[in-house]
Amino acid sequence: MDDGGIARRVEALKQEHRDMDDALAALTAMPHRDDLQIARLKRRKLRLRDEIGLLEDQIIPDIIA
Repeated sequence: MDDGGIARRVEALKQEHRDMDDALAALTAMPHRDDLQIARLKRRKLRLRDEIGLLEDQIIPDIIA
């Protein structure tokens, strides 16, 4: 994947990550919340964050000074 493709993928993942914030807020506000569903969403959100970090590392090279 080229840098443009990676950047588009990162933006899509960031949007999904923001959407999960909204979903988690809605689920935790419910009187009879589903703790299992909340835990699953939190784990998915962490995986997204990790994937975003890996992709961003591919775009921005390490500079050793």
